[in-house]
Amino acid sequence: MSRAIDLIITYRVVKMLVTPFNKFKAFELGIIDEKGNSLKKMKEVKGSDRKHYTMLHRFVFNLKRILQKVGLGSRLGSFAVALALLIKEDKTYANYKDTIESSVISFLKEQKLYDEILTESRDIPDIDSEPYMTCFGVGVYEQNGQLVSEYDYAKTL
Repeated sequence: MSRAIDLIITYRVVKMLVTPFNKFKAFELGIIDEKGNSLKKMKEVKGSDRKHYTMLHRFVFNLKRILQKVGLGSRLGSFAVALALLIKEDKTYANYKDTIESSVISFLKEQKLYDEILTESRDIPDIDSEPYMTCFGVGVYEQNGQLVSEYDYAKTL
């Protein structure tokens, strides 16, 4: 049962990672801004609004902002690195990699974000080395002990 719950939580986190900040109910309620920064402290969020600003939401908002600060190049690159990190942390998630990818892609298509994400700039030079893993069609490379998308890895060549 624990494995199923872990998979559901993983799906929720990845789904939230692919959702722009302005598409969250917390944005509509004025809890966060368009960059995911908190406009209200947790103790200021009252009633049913709290379900739109849980500990999971705050974790994902912080993670998204960190991923943007380190410049993962594109949203697709960010998702690929997030999934690769998850699998690197617990190899058993590799069994669910295809399921997670297809679920996220289905969600992106439902939200009409899939084509937009695919058309983000992808000027990537040829890379001779093999990726650590490929997620969402994006090569993820290990560099200096960290996982980086092919977008950022190519910048260092």
